[in-house]
Amino acid sequence: MKKLIFFIFFSLFSIIICAQGYTLFLTGASFAAPGNGWFELGCKSLGVKAINRAVSGESIADTANKMAEGTLYSREEFEEMDAFVIMHVHEKDVYNEDRLKNDYKDYSLPFDNSDYASCFDYVIKRYISDCYNLKDDVNSKYYGSKFGKPAVIILCTHWNDSRKIYNSSARKLAEKWGLPVVEFDKNIGFSSNHKHPITGNSFSLIFTDDKQIVHDREQGWHPLHGEDSYLQRRMAAIFAETVRKIFLF
Repeated sequence: MKKLIFFIFFSLFSIIICAQGYTLFLTGASFAAPGNGWFELGCKSLGVKAINRAVSGESIADTANKMAEGTLYSREEFEEMDAFVIMHVHEKDVYNEDRLKNDYKDYSLPFDNSDYASCFDYVIKRYISDCYNLKDDVNSKYYGSKFGKPAVIILCTHWNDSRKIYNSSARKLAEKWGLPVVEFDKNIGFSSNHKHPITGNSFSLIFTDDKQIVHDREQGWHPLHGEDSYLQRRMAAIFAETVRKIFLF
């Protein structure tokens, strides 16, 4: 009987959430690409629509170039999406302000991978600007509003704390713009600072089938894929909890 009551309550709760019609959009590379599972699972648990445009092997430069070309998302998708989630987590400084432009239109295109900070700056400023300008678009539901569409951008850390340059600079970037951060690294359940008591190696290695050297230490690379993967489900929960703090579910 208790199980039946719980099922009914959960079903009604899901219906209420779905009725709110939120849509979340994700850009990123191999840790975010379809097949991982965390983004789709997280959106499913929230009852929101997921649009995943992450592509394995790409970088934030690719996202910036697609935005400039108008191919990252369609006009209809841009109007529909309520949050723009970014998970480009290469071990680069994404905060360095040495070469940033005041106006995103002043950047030379196309971007390459030589300056991740400039690419992030372009993407953030371009998205905020495009959202704001919807207030003057007669074809937008935001036409006539004071601030256009709310520009909700969500940054993600690497899935663990081994990529310290990216994780720390991403937090600085988030603080600069007032952006929420999905803190996978703080909530994933282990730290690269300590070895596994049985294997004697990095904790991350037991959750992956591949590995890489990060700051002279062997670390797990890509967490096992699929919606049944423990890591993907944990990441989904961390992601969903962050989103719940932004929208009134």
